[in-house]
Amino acid sequence: MGVRVSGVLLGLSVVVLAACATGPGAEVAQRAQTELVGMPKDRLLACAGVPERQASAEGRDYYTYVARPSGGYGPSSGLGIGAGGGSFGSGVGLGLGFSLPVGGTSTGCEVTVVLGRGGAVEQVSYPAGVSLSACAPIVENCVRSR
Repeated sequence: MGVRVSGVLLGLSVVVLAACATGPGAEVAQRAQTELVGMPKDRLLACAGVPERQASAEGRDYYTYVARPSGGYGPSSGLGIGAGGGSFGSGVGLGLGFSLPVGGTSTGCEVTVVLGRGGAVEQVSYPAGVSLSACAPIVENCVRSR
C-alpha cells in the first residue's frame, strides 16, 4: 500500500508541476531540480547568493531564496524649473509613481534548497501552485554555471 500511495503522490506532483510550468524560464527552473543535485554548498552560494532564510534540522541545512515580484509602486518626487516667453517659473511636485512588469515576473517565488550532511545539494523545491517562471531568476545562474 505504501508503494501505491507514493506512486499516486508522485503522479500528482508531476501534474501540479506541469500545470505550473508556464512562461519563459520554467524549463530552467525544472532543470535546476535535477542539475543542482550534488552541487557543493560553496558553488551554490557563489551562483545563487546568500539565502534569505536558513534553518537546520536532522543534519540538513535548508536554504530559502526569495524572488520578489517585479513592478510596484511608491512615492516619488520631482523638481521642475521652466522658462520661456520672457518669464521664469519653478515648482516642486509630489506624485505617486508605479510600474508594470514587462517581461519580468508578476508573482514571487520561494525556492528551498536542501543541503545534506556532506554539504551538497540534495533537493530543490518550489511551492505548489506557483509559476516556475517566477522561480527561474533564483536558480538560472546555477543552471548556467553547471
